[in-house]
Amino acid sequence: MTTPHRQPHGSDDSHGSQAPLTADVTETLSHDVVIVGAGPAGLTAAARLAERLGPGRVLVLDREAAPGGIPRHSDHPGYGMRDLGRFQTGPAYARGLAERALRAGARIRTEATVTGWSDVRTLDVTTPEGRLRAEGRAVILATGARERPRAARLIPGDRPQGVYTTGQLQNLVHLHARRPGHRAVVVGAEAVGWSAVLTLRAAGCRTALMTTHQPTPESYAAFTFAGRALLRVPVATRTRVTRVIGRGRLSAVEIEHTGSGARRTVDCDTLVLTGDWIPDHELAREAGLDLDPGTKGPLVDTALRTSRPGVFAAGNVLHPVDTADVAALDGRHAADRVTEWLAGAERCPWGGDGDASSGSTGVPVLADAPFRWVAPGLLRPGDPAPPRGHLLLWTGESARFPRVVARQDGRVLARHRSPWPAAPGRVFRVPWRLLAGHDPDGGPVHVGLEG
Repeated sequence: MTTPHRQPHGSDDSHGSQAPLTADVTETLSHDVVIVGAGPAGLTAAARLAERLGPGRVLVLDREAAPGGIPRHSDHPGYGMRDLGRFQTGPAYARGLAERALRAGARIRTEATVTGWSDVRTLDVTTPEGRLRAEGRAVILATGARERPRAARLIPGDRPQGVYTTGQLQNLVHLHARRPGHRAVVVGAEAVGWSAVLTLRAAGCRTALMTTHQPTPESYAAFTFAGRALLRVPVATRTRVTRVIGRGRLSAVEIEHTGSGARRTVDCDTLVLTGDWIPDHELAREAGLDLDPGTKGPLVDTALRTSRPGVFAAGNVLHPVDTADVAALDGRHAADRVTEWLAGAERCPWGGDGDASSGSTGVPVLADAPFRWVAPGLLRPGDPAPPRGHLLLWTGESARFPRVVARQDGRVLARHRSPWPAAPGRVFRVPWRLLAGHDPDGGPVHVGLEG
């Protein structure tokens, strides 16, 4: 649906007026909601909003050729349990989310890369047909996360072919039906590492070794046991890759035991770098949104509002990285909050004029070591509980029987003993009620471990 330009809801002159269309911008698309990212969070939000707003009122933009996000090239089961109550493969899950959004009346435009902002809630978009603008009364950023490539991990050595992230590997195998190699080393023992092993196996490539710098594998014990016993993949702990070897094609990697310093060479023609996630936060940075110092994604409150009125964020751009179904539930939560925004019923936390130029108000939530980040990172009076009623944390060290404590201004707010371990490489969840007694006029709330 293309309609004439109108002033977005909640905007004012302090943000500047809509820039005039240039000669190479063909049209401006106006919708109630524009969602950037057609992964689980974006598609779930789109379906829920379209059901309420009607056909053609919600637009989803995605740079890929097909909607669905990472699950569409993650061809193994384990998707949809929390959000759909089903156990599906990644591609089936991705197809189902896209079909549900389309049936609800959402528009999904693929091969549409959002390159920046031309106004408060107006996005610059590049497509094969040319450049356009998409404006909404509300915008949801659901751009997800990605793994750091080799260059960002500073792994020395040669520059041969055969080095991938998990996403690149799965794209190669499941979308392009190509074989990566014959013998692989997988760096990272998180759940996504085992996903890489399954992808390699499906492509006829044997995993010779999985490595992790941690003292124990980061994945759940059941995954590690099954991988070792059934897939016969050895796991080397306290180990890091110190050199990549190969001229033209990868031939081996050198690994080092971080405790003893002993080094050895492992023959392989494929190296898969898993985990080490970072949010796809370029649009948030471009907009000047407040960023969370821990996650590096947009700073949001429990309603998933960013520091710009009418701009929300959901999914793994906020907490890199959690499971696809948790990201989808984020999208559902964001849709509920956007519905309130569109109805004009939501109190604007930055004041009656909707001006966010002074930055986000509220009480920050900060992670204390060994936690590296906590999400959401902002508390405001009267706001709802976060998605699923949980705080999400990421730890740099293992804690078998963690006792979490929340403090504000030197005062203990609450303690919580978790029945589940806190382990690197996976999200650790604690009940939201831990922060129920915070002072809205006090200093930052700190969440850490006790004892």
